[in-house]
Amino acid sequence: MGITIYGIKNCDTMKKARAWLDKAGVEYAFHDYKTAGIEREQLVRWSKKAGWEILLNRAGTTFRKLPDKDKEGVTEKKAIALMLSQPSIIKRPVLDLGGGKILVGFKPDEYASAVKR
Repeated sequence: MGITIYGIKNCDTMKKARAWLDKAGVEYAFHDYKTAGIEREQLVRWSKKAGWEILLNRAGTTFRKLPDKDKEGVTEKKAIALMLSQPSIIKRPVLDLGGGKILVGFKPDEYASAVKR
């Protein structure tokens, strides 16, 4: 199973991560969850690996524009429902390295360690 990077095409952080992978010669598939969607099961797996608190991008515009009732009292179940209905709320990128290993966000040092062959 190969590497897949999940995110949104026009996100600046996504562009940086993809440019890094390209420069490093890493082959990967790109999944735009804004246009292609994301499966509940995938979010549940990521949540178990990284924690829903890491996956939920509370700093982004989409989250900040939510009604207060949606932003308050967030649990894992509520976070997954929000991420399914508003994929822009998922922190970007999510790099799926296969074998159950993921990285959330873009940190060049972590990418370098993770994709060493």
